[in-house]
Amino acid sequence: MPKLSISLFVISSFIFAVSCSSPKEEKSEIPIVKVESNESFSMPDLPFEMEFSGQKIYFDNFDVQERLDKELIVNTFYHSSTIQSFKRANRFFPMIEAILKEEGVPDDFKYLCLIESGLTQAISPAGAKGFWQFMPATGKEYDLRIDSEVDERLDVEKSTRAACQYLKDANSRFDDWLLTSASYNRGVGGITKDLEKQEVDNYLDLHLNNETSRYMFRILALKIIFEDSENYGFDKDKMALYEPIQTRSIEVEESIDNLMHWAVENGSNYHMLKVLNPWIKSNKLTFRSSPYTILLPQN
Repeated sequence: MPKLSISLFVISSFIFAVSCSSPKEEKSEIPIVKVESNESFSMPDLPFEMEFSGQKIYFDNFDVQERLDKELIVNTFYHSSTIQSFKRANRFFPMIEAILKEEGVPDDFKYLCLIESGLTQAISPAGAKGFWQFMPATGKEYDLRIDSEVDERLDVEKSTRAACQYLKDANSRFDDWLLTSASYNRGVGGITKDLEKQEVDNYLDLHLNNETSRYMFRILALKIIFEDSENYGFDKDKMALYEPIQTRSIEVEESIDNLMHWAVENGSNYHMLKVLNPWIKSNKLTFRSSPYTILLPQN
């Protein structure tokens, strides 16, 4: 190919490439908008001290302060869970408080029940059930009936009384409500061994597994938030709190072969019978030595 032709070819190719790389119209850039938020998160200062079940607790070092701070943050900003706790507590705390008082257990233990189950008939992977999360063996030890027809771990009144007995038994060993609370998670034997091995005498000085280490601080955090709710961003007046359910009690002193039919005969239905009596597991109820109390809607 002649040199002139080669030069013209190279120049033409260069002009074509430049023209293709240059857009015909200048594209507008997407504007970058900077958003400045006026919102800020704030919480009350950590308490230096507080009471639990009549015992003074001092948060006088960084470790206990930060363990409490963690649980306060979790429960303050995990709104959906904490709001549901407020709603359910309005329904169930009056009953639980009354039983705690009757049984001679400090009122603050209602918060232990709250962290155990969220006041639901929870079932753990390990097999614990109910508001107080009794394992089958412990439930039977405290006279709760557990069989194919009945599971009294799901009876709020009976399981609360059983929990009270457990707590009183544990406190007779420790004479310390914080250690008693920890034993509800770790077991009386476990806490006893930990105290002996580590040569300390209180919960705050114990080195524990993560769950038991957090356990008491979760209770304390909910007590603080419930007793100072507005400062933690929870206005109970603006919540549709669940009211206690109005029920009528029917004492049963004989076996029932068909609870579906029995519920209709007594002016209700099987669904409401199961909702109000989750401890009933089947469609029949075999009478044993003591009567049963079945709840049905008042109206």
